[in-house]
Amino acid sequence: MTPPRARTWGRRGHTPVIRVRGRSRRRTSVAALCCYKPGERSHLIHRPRGHLLLKGARKSFSWQDYRDLLVRAHIQLGGPIVVVWDNLNTHLAAGLKRYEAGHDWLATFRLPPYARDLNPVEAVWSLVRRSMANTAFDTPDDLDRTLRHELRRIQLRPHLIDGCLTATSLTPPTPN
Repeated sequence: MTPPRARTWGRRGHTPVIRVRGRSRRRTSVAALCCYKPGERSHLIHRPRGHLLLKGARKSFSWQDYRDLLVRAHIQLGGPIVVVWDNLNTHLAAGLKRYEAGHDWLATFRLPPYARDLNPVEAVWSLVRRSMANTAFDTPDDLDRTLRHELRRIQLRPHLIDGCLTATSLTPPTPN
């Protein structure tokens, strides 16, 4: 619930102060895929997930959550998928590797370590953070609603998703 910070239009020397409530017992995680197919518009497929911060509870996506996201993308896109993963430890999990090996519609590649600038999804998170800067949310539900709205806004603008790929200096796929 700690709000992101950005520049303000306040008077110089008078920093605006916004009171923020104490820590919430909820955490929101989001996984996203930028999807590119020759001759079609770009897609952003995402899955937000809320977590309760209880003792011993998982605080992030599990490999099963990423598997479910890949299945959803396969159904939504209607064809084989080539996934380029970063080196997040959950993406390297043995269960996810077994799942990848067992399905011929799924091919995976790994980005080199510390290659955030090659990942178009990082640019999506930059767009989301920029649009939510200087915002204090009253409740975790306000945060969830705003996050879903911003991701939906990006989904409806394929040129933004294309721009995220262009920012990586990688070339979009070309028709064979």
